[in-house]
Amino acid sequence: MNSNLAELLASVDASPSAAHFIRCVHIPTFLQTYQPGVVTRVELAQALNMALFVGLLQRVPTGRAYTEDVLAAGGRVVFDHGALRTVLGPHTGALPAGEAAFTRILEPLGYRLNGTFPLDRIKMTGRSYAHQDAPAEIAQYFLSELHPERFSPAFQAAVARVLDTAVDPLTPAAQALLARLAQAGELPLAQARELLPVLVRCFERQHTTPHLADYLILLEESAEMAWIATEGNAFNHATDRVADVHAVAQAQRELGRPIKDTVEVSKSGRVKQTAFRADPVLRDFIDANGAVIQREVPGSFYEFITRDTLRDPASGETVLDLGFDAGNATGIFKMTAAA
Repeated sequence: MNSNLAELLASVDASPSAAHFIRCVHIPTFLQTYQPGVVTRVELAQALNMALFVGLLQRVPTGRAYTEDVLAAGGRVVFDHGALRTVLGPHTGALPAGEAAFTRILEPLGYRLNGTFPLDRIKMTGRSYAHQDAPAEIAQYFLSELHPERFSPAFQAAVARVLDTAVDPLTPAAQALLARLAQAGELPLAQARELLPVLVRCFERQHTTPHLADYLILLEESAEMAWIATEGNAFNHATDRVADVHAVAQAQRELGRPIKDTVEVSKSGRVKQTAFRADPVLRDFIDANGAVIQREVPGSFYEFITRDTLRDPASGETVLDLGFDAGNATGIFKMTAAA
C-alpha cells in the first residue's frame, strides 16, 4: 500500500480491526506508483471504497466470515462494486433528492455514468458509475432511486415523515475541497485527509429514528423503502469479483452460510451474481406512546459477481464486461427482504 492510501485510511479508522480488514482488499498495482503528499482523485476514490468496504464488514458477520476465509487462504477480495439506495422525491430533508446526494461526491472523484437500469418491479431506477481513470480496477457504484409517487398516498406520507428530518453531512468546507478536486484532479494530502472522513459519513443514515407505524406502512408496499427507513444511505451491499460464482456459492452453501438459492444471470450471459441473505440487525423505533423500542430488521449483505469478457466494438480489444442487468439487480435486492 502506498503511503498516501495508508494515511488516508488512518484518518477514517486507525484501529487494529480496521487495519486487519484493509489487508483483505486487493489494491490495483498501478497505485504502487504515487507522489507522496499529493493525492490523486483515483487514490482518494480507492481510499473511500476501501473505507466503505471495511465499514460493511464490521456490520455484516456473514461477509466478514467469508472474507476471513479468503485472507486465511492467502487471497484478497477484488472489490467490484458497492450499492446504495436513495429516494427521488420532494421530501428528503436537507439532502439532495435521489442519487444527486452521491453524484456530487462521485463525479469529482472521477466517476461517470456507465449504465441506467429500470427496476420497474420494485419501482426504482438503478444507475452504475465507473471510474474513468481505471474502470475495471476501481470499484463501481450502483446507485438506485426509489420513486415514492408510484406508491399509495399513505406510503408517500410515511416517506415524508421519515425522511424530512434528514441532515446533510457534506459540509461547505468538504464541498469546496470536492470542487478543487474536480478542477485539479488532486489534493494535498492534508486536505484529502480532512475530506475523506466527511465523505465516509455521507454513507450513513441521515434521518432520525423512524416511528414503527411508519415503518410498517412502508414495509407493506416496499421492502426496499422499509430498509432505507432503518439503514438510510449505508452500503446496501458490497461485492467480491470472483472467477466462478457458481463454485463460490456451492462452497458457501456447504459451509452452511445463508447464500441465495440461485445465481442471477444477465441477458447477455456474461454477468453472474449471487449473494448472502442480509444479516439481521436490531434497530430503534418510536412506538405509539413515544417510547424507544427495538425490532430485528434486515441489515446489509455481501454479494459475489463473475464478469466475463467481451470485444470492445470501438477498439477491438477484449475487455471485462462492466455492465449490470436489471433482472439481476432486482433479484439481488430481495436479499434485504429475507429477514
